[in-house]
Parts: sequence; structure tokens; C-alpha cells
Amino acid sequence: MNPKAFSVIILAAGKGTRMKSPLPKVLHPVAGVPIIKKVIDAARGAGAQELRIVVGYGEALVRKVVEPMARVVSEPMVRAASEPMARASSSDASAGSIVCFPQTSQLGTADAVRAAEPGSLQGVVVICNGDHPLIESSDFDAVMREFHDTQASLAVVSADLKNPGSLGRIVRHKGDLRAIVEVSDASKDTLNIREVNTGIYVVKADVLNKYLPQIQNHNAKKEFYLTDLIGLAIEAGEKVIAIKARKQVAAGVNTQGELARATRVLFARKRRALLDAGVLMIDPTTVYIEDDCEVGPASVIYPNVYMRAQTKVGAFCVIEPNCYLAQARIEDSAQIKANTYLESVVIGAKASVGPFARLRPGTEIGPDAHVGNFVEMKKTKFGARSKAGHLSYLGDATIGEDVNIGCGTITCNYAVDKQKYRTVIGDRVFVGSDTQFVAPITIGADAVIGSGSTITKDVPADALAVARGKQIIKENWVSRTKAASESQDGPKDQTKE
Repeated sequence: MNPKAFSVIILAAGKGTRMKSPLPKVLHPVAGVPIIKKVIDAARGAGAQELRIVVGYGEALVRKVVEPMARVVSEPMVRAASEPMARASSSDASAGSIVCFPQTSQLGTADAVRAAEPGSLQGVVVICNGDHPLIESSDFDAVMREFHDTQASLAVVSADLKNPGSLGRIVRHKGDLRAIVEVSDASKDTLNIREVNTGIYVVKADVLNKYLPQIQNHNAKKEFYLTDLIGLAIEAGEKVIAIKARKQVAAGVNTQGELARATRVLFARKRRALLDAGVLMIDPTTVYIEDDCEVGPASVIYPNVYMRAQTKVGAFCVIEPNCYLAQARIEDSAQIKANTYLESVVIGAKASVGPFARLRPGTEIGPDAHVGNFVEMKKTKFGARSKAGHLSYLGDATIGEDVNIGCGTITCNYAVDKQKYRTVIGDRVFVGSDTQFVAPITIGADAVIGSGSTITKDVPADALAVARGKQIIKENWVSRTKAASESQDGPKDQTKE
């Protein structure tokens, strides 16, 4: 076994009553992802071999979020979400796995650690809370490096805070850790200490399993506190230290206000990384880009842009104000104009979309194509250099290259049988304004569709199709109608009484 390998126990069983929300605290979104996912990603990024998630309140919901993350590593390790109450066995855990362990009763942090069955763990164990979204892989790396360098048996991770609030204080004597004192038990002098307990512990598995059963619940709440592990180990002569980390490591989320502050920090962190990578932002403080998104160098991001869900923007792109991009892929030199909504779409190189366009899932816009204002598309492949300038709906369609879609064009894809049908339009087709295509229908290459047509039959290549009522002109009809009306009613009496 790698002597520097480590396992992680993440405590995620609490309800989070101060959040004032029925959603389990660790599932609240921070910068677009559940809080606990940030913790898991940081631990895995640092090389954690195994993660055990202690679940309790909202267990089924938490499982649905964390268990699919294990499939990236090892599909057989995952328990089905349909079995939320089944206790995970230690035999389920192996290298790289994520396994949930239910805490059947909320009896404190030490009881939560017991629920993770640490007796089956070896090497070094990191214990942390699932509500610390600002922790990074580099924080785990730094802590583990110092733990091994000092050859400690047990370490508590601390941080210096300007306003330590209700966090437990780290008491030292000649630099050595002596105790963790909770605020309710602290003297005035102890309350002046700025070094606090982050709630993260690093401990050798044999030390954990030796002293964890000795923790008692002799306190007002009758709970088992993991902080008591420190005192037991010190009294037994173990080497116990406090490892200082960045202050962000201590930033747990307990209220909606703290969640909002953590979200701001994460968005700011992402913006700084993109700016350093050569992305231009007109006003960075108004741009919100989630951590799993990418933006290429020399792209320009205007104010009030939101990117999420693995959106990827290439180089030399322009994203104008008030755009929303979710799971979108924008290729090099594309322009997304103001007030455009993109979801699960692909925009080709040098294409232009918007303003006020809405492209829904399954849409692909070809290179150099143009999609204008108030155009909506869904499950539509729109070919290279094709144009839909304005006020059209194209759904369940395949549209070729160099096609012109006139204003007010609609693909009538939804039928009375509640099924969706496709429209296929070949290359170089010219579609006049105010045209309706009643799917399923195919328009051959180089065809021309006359304006105002409702097309219900396939149109062959190189043909003209016109389907509209015949225009009738009756000259002088207005004058004759007025004259007839006056004759029928008699002359108007203009005499005033």
C-alpha cells in the first residue's frame, strides 16, 4: 500500500436547519453545483483513494447526486439509488470508490464517523464536512504533505480568521496544540484567539480506531463530539498537531447568506483564472461562469453573461450582454449577440446568433451561418452559410447549406397524433417569408418556396412551389360599395334643427 495514500470520510448527514430549506444542506448549489460535489472533486483531485459519504437527512437525494460520481471510476462500486436505506458494507469500498454510509441517528460528529465503518480503513484518513465548498485539491495536498513531514499521528486543520465567530478555538502551549475549546466553554482570553478549528482532521487509521470508541457523550446534548479525539490522543502521548490552512478552508456553509458569499468567491476565482488565460471581460464583476466551463483566449465577454453546465467557448468569440449559455459549444470566432439563450447546442466557427435568439437542445448551427433576432430552433441542424434572419421557428429540421429562411417561417412539427415529425430542406433552397412546412416533408436542393405558402407535399429539386390563395383585384370596389350603401339608406339629411 502507498504510504502516502489516504481515504476520506465526508460528513453529510445534517439537515442544515439554518438554511431554512427542505433541501439537504450539502445539495444546495454553489456556483452552479451541489456543495458536496466541490468537496468530493477537491479530495479526488488530491488523490484520495476512497471516499465514504455519511448520509442522513435527505439520504435518497444525496445518494442520487454523489453515487453517479463514482461511476467515472468504478461502476460496480455504486449502490442503486432505489436502495437508499441499505447499509453499505465495507466490502463495497475499494480504491477510487465513492460509497454512502447512513447515519441512522444524529448523535454528533464522532457518531457520524463511526457510521462510516472506519475499522476497515488503512493508512491515513481525512475527515471533513460536506459543506466546505471553497476547499481545493491544493489545500488537501498541503495538509497531507505537512502531516507526513511531521510524522504526526493526528492533526486538526486550522485557519486564522479575522472574525472567528462561533468556531472552536485552537489553544497552543509553546506552539504545540493543547486543546480545541468550543465557544460555549471559552474564557474571555480564549475568545480572543483567532486560530480556529476548520472541522477537518487527518489521522492514522489505527489511531482513529483506537480512540474513536473511547469518546463519551458526557455533555448537555448527549452527543459524541469528534473534537474529543484530540484530547484523548494527547493524553495518551500521541503526536498531535494543528496544521494551518488558508482561511477559505474554514468557510463552511450554514446559512443562505454564507452560501451566497461562497458562490461569489467561486465565481471570482473562475473569472481570475480566465482573465489570466487571456479572456477579455468588459466588466468581470457582472460575469458568472461556472467552474466546468471553458473560454478560449482573445474571446470577449460582455456584462451580464451567465455560462454553465460545461459550456465551451472557443478563441476570438464575442459574447454580447445578457446571454445565457448552458452546455453549449461555441467554436472559434463565433458571435453570440445580446439577449440570446443557448441550451445544449453547437455553434459553428464564424457563425452569428442573435440578438434575442433562442436555440434549444439538439440544435447545431453550421460555420458562417446566421441566426437572427427572435428565431427559435429545437433539434435542428442548420447548415453552413445558411440564414434565418428573423421571426421564425424551426423545430425537428435538417436544413442544408446556403439556405435562405424568410421571415415568419414555421416548421409545423407537432401533429394531432402528438408525435413530432421532421422537415428536411436541401442545399441552396430559397424560402420566402411567411411559409409553413407541414411535416413530415422534404424540400429538394435549389428549390424556391413562394412567400405566404403552406407546403404540405414534398417539393422536388430545382422546383418552384407556391401554395396560397389566388389574388383577386376588383377595381373601384371601394367607391361602388360606398355608393351602394348610400343609395340603400337614402340621402343623409344635413338640415340642423
